[in-house]
Amino acid sequence: MTQGHNGQARNGLTYADAGVDIDAGNRLVDRIKPAARRTDRPGTMGGLGGFGALFDLKAAGYRDPILVAATDGVGTKLRIAIDTGRLDTIGIDLVAMCVNDLVCQGAEPLLFLDYFATGKLQVEEATRIINGIALGCERSGCALVGGETAEMPGMYHGGDFDLAGFAVGAMERGADLPRGVQKGDVLLGLASDGVHSNGYSFVRKVVELSGLGWDSPAPFATPSASGSLGAALLTPTRLYVRQALAAIRAGGVHGLAHITGGGLTENPPRILPEGLACEIDLGTWTLPPVFQWLARTAGMSQAELLKTFNCGIGLILAVEATRADAIQALLSDMGETVTRLGRITEGQGTIYRGHLL
Repeated sequence: MTQGHNGQARNGLTYADAGVDIDAGNRLVDRIKPAARRTDRPGTMGGLGGFGALFDLKAAGYRDPILVAATDGVGTKLRIAIDTGRLDTIGIDLVAMCVNDLVCQGAEPLLFLDYFATGKLQVEEATRIINGIALGCERSGCALVGGETAEMPGMYHGGDFDLAGFAVGAMERGADLPRGVQKGDVLLGLASDGVHSNGYSFVRKVVELSGLGWDSPAPFATPSASGSLGAALLTPTRLYVRQALAAIRAGGVHGLAHITGGGLTENPPRILPEGLACEIDLGTWTLPPVFQWLARTAGMSQAELLKTFNCGIGLILAVEATRADAIQALLSDMGETVTRLGRITEGQGTIYRGHLL
């Protein structure tokens, strides 16, 4: 394309000249269709490519359903994924942050949509990211029914991108949680798989202060002794959907709390009625090595640590005392590490006993 004396394009501008490649977007859709099909479940209708997504609640087995919706992102954990080029699991984080919230309302996640925005669409990299989203959906029994890929030159630079997720679930009328939380209920904690997807602005600051790089050996224990710091910190958020639904259906679960931003201090009280508190014994589990390293390197107080991170507990269930043993056994049989954290008592907020640090 050349310019005339008056500054106008002789051959005309195309959308690609402005930095947006529609053909690349079409190639991406073709690449991710097989992954999306693997997430099909009862109720799914149609496939990718329409103006909207349809879902048949009757086919999914619901008689009198209430819909529940949630939306979330991954935060600045994305920065580590971008800087290290490790893109295969960040989509699992995106799904987990949405569906783990849904199940805390008592809802079964049914469908998921993603929003992926970048300055320049790289089909190979985008495919890896969205395949991760599909894997998270598959593991949660949730159909990936659509999404949006936005190529926005001038808004995002280099290899930067952003993700947002949107999940819709359902429950039968009258099955919503929390419900019936009472004094004497037992608190069961399910182990996290690390930092999950909250507090990463703080994590990145700690790494900067430590002088380590993402490729440095992780200064704390990892599943692989040769794992890098970046790989360890990108361990995806644990998915609790199938386990939590099984516990709910077994009976006796009065409330669930997903331990995200605000940590153990601010999330458990979200399930409480007025006048009750969550009493947690900090001596019932061992603080995982990644949190020990973060706290030591940053000089964190215990109060700050508990308010910032999940500290090794990703989901808490408030369970009727007479059902606690049975639900603990059920969850253990499903592969969860279950800790009896404490109980519901009179008071307000979260009450801690003992010490983690």
